[in-house]
Amino acid sequence: MKRALATLLILLAAAAPAAQACPKTTLEDVEDEVMCPVCGTPLELATEAPQAARERELIRRLVDGCRSKEQVKAVLAAEFGDEVLAVPGDDGFDLAAYVVPGLAIVVAFLALGMAALRWRGGRGGAAAEQPPSAVARRLESDLERYDL
Repeated sequence: MKRALATLLILLAAAAPAAQACPKTTLEDVEDEVMCPVCGTPLELATEAPQAARERELIRRLVDGCRSKEQVKAVLAAEFGDEVLAVPGDDGFDLAAYVVPGLAIVVAFLALGMAALRWRGGRGGAAAEQPPSAVARRLESDLERYDL
C-alpha cells in the first residue's frame, strides 16, 4: 500500500509540470471566436452543419494536442481561410468595424454635452436678465402666495 501511494505521488509530481506547460484552452473558449465557413454563423450556434462538426473535431484534436487558443485559430484560418475568424482584421475595410463604433460613441457624448449646455443656458436665461432686486421681489411674492 505504501509503495502504491509513493508511486502515485511520484506520477502526480511528474504530471504537474507537464500540465502547466500545456496552455489552458477549451473548445468552448475557441468556439465563440470562430465561424462556420458554410453557415456564416458563429460556430457555437452552428449545430446542424456537417462542416461545423468537422471544425469542432479539429478544434478538439488541437486542444488535446496542447495548442493555445491563438495556435488553434491560426490552424483554422490556414485550413478554412480568414473568414473563419469571427474578429475582423485590423486593416482595410475591416478596420471600420473598430473605428465606426468608437466615432459614434464620441459623437453621442458630444451631442449630450451640447444638449446639457443648452439646457443649462435656457433655464437661467430669464433670471439672469432681471436685476437681483427684481428676482428677490418675485421670490417674495411667490412665497406669499404659498404661505401656509
